Amino acid sequence: MKWTDSLDVAIELIERHPDVDPTRINFVDLMRWVMELPGFEEDQRHCGEKQLEAIQQAWIDEQS
Repeated sequence: MKWTDSLDVAIELIERHPDVDPTRINFVDLMRWVMELPGFEEDQRHCGEKQLEAIQQAWIDEQS
């Protein structure tokens, strides 16, 4: 997975953190959690606010 795979990343985060409200997570923790996912292949240097917002929004959408 890469930073641009926001839906796949969001689904993995939902499975790993089912009790977390994605509207309340800060981007520092979100980035760390994404980088800890098995199969995640990118470096944090390729991550920016835009990618984190897309992942967060996908997470919110999937939980709705």
